[in-house]
Amino acid sequence: MQAIIRLASLTMVLLTISNVSSAAPDKSDSSVQKAVLVTGASTGIGRKITEVLAANGYFVYAGARKQKDLDALNEITNVQSIRLDVTIQEEIDAAVETVRDGGRGLYGLVNNAGVGIGGPLIEVDEKDVKWLFDVNIFGVFRVTQAFAPLIIEGKGRITTIGSIAGILSGPFYGPYSMTKHAIEAYTDALAPEMDRFDVQVSVIEPGNYRSEISKSGRKRMGGMNDAREKSPYAEDYKRRLEGSADRSQYKDPDEVADAAMHALFDEQPKLRYLVVPNREEAARTIGTAIQKMVQLNEGQEHSFNREELVAMLDKAMGADEE
Repeated sequence: MQAIIRLASLTMVLLTISNVSSAAPDKSDSSVQKAVLVTGASTGIGRKITEVLAANGYFVYAGARKQKDLDALNEITNVQSIRLDVTIQEEIDAAVETVRDGGRGLYGLVNNAGVGIGGPLIEVDEKDVKWLFDVNIFGVFRVTQAFAPLIIEGKGRITTIGSIAGILSGPFYGPYSMTKHAIEAYTDALAPEMDRFDVQVSVIEPGNYRSEISKSGRKRMGGMNDAREKSPYAEDYKRRLEGSADRSQYKDPDEVADAAMHALFDEQPKLRYLVVPNREEAARTIGTAIQKMVQLNEGQEHSFNREELVAMLDKAMGADEE
C-alpha cells in the first residue's frame, strides 16, 4: 500500500514539473512584459498602435484627456489608461509617477499626440499657431524629457509620429507643416544624443490615413467668419470649409502601427519610416525631397555635377543597406 502511495505522489510531482516546463511565459508578469507609453491614444493612429501593441502582449500606458476615452481604453486587455494632456506639465509628471509605481519600467515611448490647423500664414491667428506648437512640438519635448530617465534605464526606444508634412508643405498647410518640419530636426538631434545610452530613436512619417485630426483643426478654426469674408483668400476659405473634415474614406492606419512595432522592437530599427497608402504619395514625398536637394545645389559656389550627385546617392543607399 505504501508503495502505491509513493508511486502516486511521484506521478503528481512529475505531472507538476511537466506542466511548469511546458507553460508559456506569463506576459502579465512585470519581469517579462515590456511596457510602452502611447500619447494621444484615444483615436486614430494612437488608438491603432495601442491596440496592436496590446494584442502582441505588450503592456500599454495609453494617454488620453477625456474620461470616456480613458474608460474605453481601460477595457482593452494589457492597457492602462493615463490622463495625459501633453501641454500640462503636472499631468506629465503624474504620468511618470504612475509608470514608476507600475513596476514594469518603460521600454518604449510613442509620441503620437498631435493636432492640426490650416490657413494662410499672413492671416492665421497667433494664438492658434502657439496652440499647435504647444501640442505638436513642445508636447513631444516635454514628454520625452520627462520619461527619458526611464527609457535610458531600460535601454529602450523612442519613436515620434511625424508626417509627410515634415517634407511637404503648401498653401494653407504652413502652420501644421512647420511643426512637422521641426519634428524632423528634433529627431536628427535626439537620435545621436540618445545613442550613447543605447536608446534608439525613430520618426514615423505617415501619409493620409484615417484619423480625427481634421475635425479637431476645424473646430479650433471656428468663429472666424467675419475675418474670412474680408480676406483675399475668401474663396479658398469657402472651398476648404465646404469640404468635409471626415477622413473615414482613408485606410485604417494598420501600416503605421506595423512601423511602430518595427521601430520599437526590431533589432535594426530605422531612423525614418515613410508610411503612405499609395505610390502617388510616396512619389510626391520623395520627389519633393529630391527637388529640395537640387535647389540647394543649383547655382551655389560649390555645386556638384550629376555624376557627383549620383555617387552621393549610391553611397547613401549603400550605407542604408549595410
